[in-house]
Amino acid sequence: MNALADSLKRRIAAEGPISIAAFMAEALMHPEHGYYAKADPLGAEGDFTTAPEISQVFGELIGLWCAEMWRAGGAPSKIAWVELGPGRGTLMADALRAAAVLPEFLEAAEIHLVEASPALRRIQEQTLAEFKVAWHDSVATLPEMPALVVANEFFDALPIHQFRYTERGWCEHLVGVANDEFALVVSPDPSPRARLIAGQVTENADIGDVTELCPAAFSIIETISADICAHGGAALIVDYGEEATHPVPTLQSVQGHEPHNFLEAPGSADITAHLDFGALKRAVTRGAECWGPITQRDFLLALGLEARAARLSASATPGQQAAIENACHRLIAENEMGTLFKALAITAGGGPVPPAF
Repeated sequence: MNALADSLKRRIAAEGPISIAAFMAEALMHPEHGYYAKADPLGAEGDFTTAPEISQVFGELIGLWCAEMWRAGGAPSKIAWVELGPGRGTLMADALRAAAVLPEFLEAAEIHLVEASPALRRIQEQTLAEFKVAWHDSVATLPEMPALVVANEFFDALPIHQFRYTERGWCEHLVGVANDEFALVVSPDPSPRARLIAGQVTENADIGDVTELCPAAFSIIETISADICAHGGAALIVDYGEEATHPVPTLQSVQGHEPHNFLEAPGSADITAHLDFGALKRAVTRGAECWGPITQRDFLLALGLEARAARLSASATPGQQAAIENACHRLIAENEMGTLFKALAITAGGGPVPPAF
């Protein structure tokens, strides 16, 4: 018995087929039955592993990046240090530890976490117990002040709309029900949302090709970039994806580190899609400046990953040294996370060049 599936089927029976975005939103964030509402999905026992869970070096380097951006931005007396979708709080904990090399930055920083999952908030509260933290359901309630915003594997989990190119134009994939099972159907008419699809993607599309949009990401990045222009600061986005120039379907679901049909047992598995960095850059408010994207490999190496790993290894046991080496390999190897994952920075126009960019 899947209560969420039953609820969605009743909704579809009453309203007709719904967007993949609506299905994803319920499957991931339903307050009682959603994937992120029920459990800790991270790590070896969960469904996926993020960079902060692989090595402390990742979060430490981001902490140093933020401290340097604060200093380069004039060292304001107060700054919001924001993380979107903080997972277990591991990245922020590692970043805070590394940023202690600049005590003035920690004194100025106010920690704000944007997290909609009650289960993950409880874990974050434990991880960051020694720090004063404010939680937010969305970016809309963040304070109006200079901000350093970090989003690691946040945008990939936002609900997406998916479209198929037809003789009539871009029609939307919708979730319906057939034989009491969820099934994809194609909207009979072109979708008005398709106006947001990049012209280059349409130019390169053949009949039957599939592409995706994430309006939720556009809205968030518009808000963040406008706030940076108004109050100062910077944003750092690390995620897997590319600057899309051709239609490519990337929607995927993972359960127990294995591929999963996202239509089966909603609420039981993670659902994500690759981030279109090109679309994200186009959504940035006029007056803000984008840097990158560059590969995670280039980003971490430029920030000194190898030197930091060497310092950790110097006081480690042989077993720990091997673990550090393996973790860093996963973060930067081209056949692991090194090139699939990208880093993008946003600053106010005319601001300092972000480290590594």
